[in-house]
Amino acid sequence: MQNQQRPLYVRDILSILENFAPLSLQESYDNAGLICGNPEAEIHSVLLSTDITEEVINEAVQGGHDLLISHHPLTIQGLKNLRPDSYVKRCLIKAIRHNLNIYSAHTNLDAVLHGVSGRMADKLGLQNRKILQPGGKLFSLCFYTPVSKAEEVRQAVLGVGGGHIGNYSHCSFNQKGEGTFHAEAGSHPYVGVIGTLHREEEIKTEITVPEYLLSKSIETLLKVHPYEEPVWNIVNLDNTNPVTGFGIIGELAEPADSLTFLQQVKKTFRCKVVRHTAICKSQIRKVAVCGGSGAFLTSAAIAQGADIYITGDYKYHDFFQAENRLILTDIGHYESEQFTKEIFYELVTKKISNFAIQFSKVETNPIHYL
Repeated sequence: MQNQQRPLYVRDILSILENFAPLSLQESYDNAGLICGNPEAEIHSVLLSTDITEEVINEAVQGGHDLLISHHPLTIQGLKNLRPDSYVKRCLIKAIRHNLNIYSAHTNLDAVLHGVSGRMADKLGLQNRKILQPGGKLFSLCFYTPVSKAEEVRQAVLGVGGGHIGNYSHCSFNQKGEGTFHAEAGSHPYVGVIGTLHREEEIKTEITVPEYLLSKSIETLLKVHPYEEPVWNIVNLDNTNPVTGFGIIGELAEPADSLTFLQQVKKTFRCKVVRHTAICKSQIRKVAVCGGSGAFLTSAAIAQGADIYITGDYKYHDFFQAENRLILTDIGHYESEQFTKEIFYELVTKKISNFAIQFSKVETNPIHYL
């Protein structure tokens, strides 16, 4: 943990958040990241919110906060002007006027194992979890290093985060062999002599790297490798990354009565109302969840044998997909994502102590019930 003694900058907080949920994981339509502000700006206080509204902006300004972190971006569509004719533009104008930095972690936070859906699973006590719909490419990064430097280079590349297979980390394959090269005029060989053929005992290392870590892994390899021209290559694997994607499926520690479990869900997520299909299961054991709008994962929940699927934003006709194979449950978009603030809080406070970070007191759910 870093004791908060030196000045903190926006980029310090962004680094913490993006190491957990890289921006490269966001969907193509999304607008996650630093929406407004300067990564080099010094900050003293952070406000956390699920959404950004004018009330939240006012709270941030009046509370003297330098950085506002939200789950939902203020805008996903581009803006053609900054006239104060919508709440989005008024929020941006006020934020700029008061030097308020705004950062959002949206679908990139949805796409990690311990992100939005993972927090839903935490609240329900799900065990034996996995991503409901895994996604993201995997690559094999292969490189050749002289024996004397092989361990140093391997550990540096693994330190970026690749080499994870299930519950195992720092996974790599290493094979000893002989490399040859002829250093030409103008080169600066680490070993060998210019103008002669050199043979060097080397280690071939292969590490599985997810797509979002590939560029940084290559950058690290080239930085720490002793050779002037390291030899490396990339193989695009057919495997999908099991720890990125959307939704979570897991199991309850003990089977629960269906109606009792639905009541627990309503209480846990502070729902005014819960919409669901017919209670076609007497007991619940296998549970699928997805924060936000998760109707697109209904077939995945059915295929993996979920007894109940909990998400938000189901349309009328979506409910017919259940066909008495599972209980489809709509708890509401906001209700399913309200605990994202806890994720932000834990990530930052785990890395930085003695730092002012607060939850917004504004109720941002735009939906009300009679």
